[in-house]
Amino acid sequence: MTEKISYTELYRQLFHHYGPQGWWPAASDFQMLISAILVQRTNWKNVELALAHLGKEATAESLIQMEEAELAEKIRPSGFYRMKAKKIKAWLHWFQEYDFQVERIQSVDQAVLRKELLAIHGIGEETADAMMLYAFDKAGFIADNYAMRLFYRIGYQLPKTYHALKIEVENFFPHDLKMHQEFHALIVEHGKQYCKKTPLCEDCPLLSFCWTGEKKQMENRTR
Repeated sequence: MTEKISYTELYRQLFHHYGPQGWWPAASDFQMLISAILVQRTNWKNVELALAHLGKEATAESLIQMEEAELAEKIRPSGFYRMKAKKIKAWLHWFQEYDFQVERIQSVDQAVLRKELLAIHGIGEETADAMMLYAFDKAGFIADNYAMRLFYRIGYQLPKTYHALKIEVENFFPHDLKMHQEFHALIVEHGKQYCKKTPLCEDCPLLSFCWTGEKKQMENRTR
């Protein structure tokens, strides 16, 4: 059976194949933060459409003054737009407590900041961790569905909860901001190209490390 690859070696293999991703794909910290909410339960193309409707001049100050119904219409392409408008409004009121200054939030203790974010209506663990990693400069792992699917197929024993997997990876991966930023982006890219719901194992760059890929190869040989 294929020997299980370490998290750090997995990162190296993905980085070698795909190169630096330079995430998050947004024009500013503010766009990143808004898009972390907009991307919930949708794809990035729809987020881009919603951001385009908001306009390049959109700011936290302008959106907090905007009527919720108007905001909802502007972000309609993202889906669940009324629900997301409520979430954005709740997040903006929290952001206002820091005078809309990302730099002020970056100085907040990581555990304290995560607790504050999770207390905001509509901000779950994945959204909070994305905001912390890509806007607030807090290193940490995002245990999203792409990661869970990849890790399961490679042969890791997955913890039962998001938080448990997050802590598991963080305990065995360098506490390095850039590496965590790249690791998440690389896992997403790999999930889009090869480790899809129906995996494309034959040409996968991780095939030699993957239990699922090895099993599929053995099944093909016996046919």
